[in-house]
Amino acid sequence: MKLHIAVLPGDGIGPEVIAQAVKALKSIATVYDHIFTFEYGLVGAAAINKTGIALPEETLALCKKADTILFGAIGSPKYENDPEAKIRPEQGLLGLRKELDLHTNIRPVVAYEDLSNKSPLRKKWIKDVNLCFYRELTGGIYFGEKTFSEDGNTATDTCTYTRNEIERVAHRAFKAAQSRKHKLTLVDKANVLASSKLWRKIIKEIAIQYPDVAVNYLYVDQVAMQLILNPKQFDIILIENMFGDIISEEASVIVGSIGLLASASIGDKYSMFEPIHGAYYKATDRGIANPIAAILSAAMLLEHFDLYEEANLIKKAVDKSLQLQITTPDLNTKYDNISTSKVGDFIEDFINNPEETNLNFTNIHLGQSTII
Repeated sequence: MKLHIAVLPGDGIGPEVIAQAVKALKSIATVYDHIFTFEYGLVGAAAINKTGIALPEETLALCKKADTILFGAIGSPKYENDPEAKIRPEQGLLGLRKELDLHTNIRPVVAYEDLSNKSPLRKKWIKDVNLCFYRELTGGIYFGEKTFSEDGNTATDTCTYTRNEIERVAHRAFKAAQSRKHKLTLVDKANVLASSKLWRKIIKEIAIQYPDVAVNYLYVDQVAMQLILNPKQFDIILIENMFGDIISEEASVIVGSIGLLASASIGDKYSMFEPIHGAYYKATDRGIANPIAAILSAAMLLEHFDLYEEANLIKKAVDKSLQLQITTPDLNTKYDNISTSKVGDFIEDFINNPEETNLNFTNIHLGQSTII
């Protein structure tokens, strides 16, 4: 298969972790005789610093002509500490989502047995957790009208949803539920918010079309609590934009690190794959950023193009890296010299030589990147 991939490393640790995802994809292309080409673009603070805007036209054009997009992270203390800034890095990501109509965000959360001691939750609560968020990504309060009063003392953010915005992500979520455990939970605040009442009304209508899927309706505050108390009760979680942003990051405590959570943003024409963590500027260029979420995002990219065998090989490599504790400091208690790039080197070596794990492990500690 030929794929032309737009790569937007972004800010902070974005370039470091995306470099490891690209490394894995290049190895997959070699092993399976695919042709993957990569073209890089600016976004976020990196783009503002060079062009004055967070999403340059050149970057948008690159994304539209590519087969798919691999995205890193955006953000900068320069803008986070200045609430009055007119141009912000986040506008680059929000702009991509809106311009490309990436309306469905898919965020899997899988508890790894080898990391059960890393979660602050009890092992018996997180064992075998395997759930997936389907978050609406282009509507809601993030994209609503925003106003300030003339005296600067009152601000308004409008949350608006349409039937079409709800239906298209809902159908994807229901179809996913049919291929999993046939369970779906709608998260809303229908006892208070008009937009949530619309969500609940429409989901009840759609549920009739999927009689084999059991639907549960929970308020967002209930889900915030139940996700910690009993995460195994969930399978597919359907959720609006802002609630999904917050609750899916809460779920990172289940797996032990937000550096493990990948995501896919899917539209009718375009697709983008990215780790859910932010730019984490404090870790920039220190070699401690966890690249696994970015690498697993690359696996989701492959699955999007029905390359399931290739994606599974990446997942096996990640499983082995966690088993052997070839991980960055956020997860590693056994070794003190495993850097971001060394994790990527191990994943790369495993893809090329999946039956020679011991040699791979030795090479990582020798500082080598491939087996000869």
